[in-house]
Amino acid sequence: MNIKRMRNRNHRPGGSNGGGGTRHQNGQIPLNRNHVFDSNGPEVRIRGTAQQLFEKYLQLGRDATSSGDRVLAEAYFQHAEHYFRILNAMNQAAQQAQQERQERSARARASYKQDAESTPEDEENRNDPQPESFPATEGAAY
Repeated sequence: MNIKRMRNRNHRPGGSNGGGGTRHQNGQIPLNRNHVFDSNGPEVRIRGTAQQLFEKYLQLGRDATSSGDRVLAEAYFQHAEHYFRILNAMNQAAQQAQQERQERSARARASYKQDAESTPEDEENRNDPQPESFPATEGAAY
């Protein structure tokens, strides 16, 4: 098929998932605070980040409670809880990534410090190969 036609028809490279390599090993989309969700909640369709959807469903649940519709309010609160769990998963992933970065940084600093504390003789022996010694030949003119 002509590549130009494929571009015009919104075909994406990267296989049948259409993500173009955005999925991770377990087949899930990586957690990102700016990821936009399409939510088909009860009676409404909302689009936004997990934080925005959480806040919106909480507000809708409160409004339904104040109007006396306990069933609809519970449905909204369940949707809010779903996005709350997504937010918690994102926060845990961010904390874990930060901890891993700190550990890598600490290992790099320790390695750098160990290299800086080595003696100059160690540096010479490690970096400069010893010159080969040639036996002196008698009567050789240089």
